Amino acid sequence: MPPKRSVRLPDYAVSDEAAAYIADALMELALQFEAVHLAQIRRYHQAIAQERAASGKRRRPKSG
Repeated sequence: MPPKRSVRLPDYAVSDEAAAYIADALMELALQFEAVHLAQIRRYHQAIAQERAASGKRRRPKSG
């Protein structure tokens, strides 16, 4: 798993309309990426599930 990066919010604001357009564009990008790489994503998650099952470890929920 890649390391988590801290996110620094920008010092500027965008309009509600711009925020909606940006969110739509990012969602479309994510959906297209998932459509192209779905088989790889599933293999990765299945491999992790098998490793956890073999080691007897269960995923612990994050506290917070």
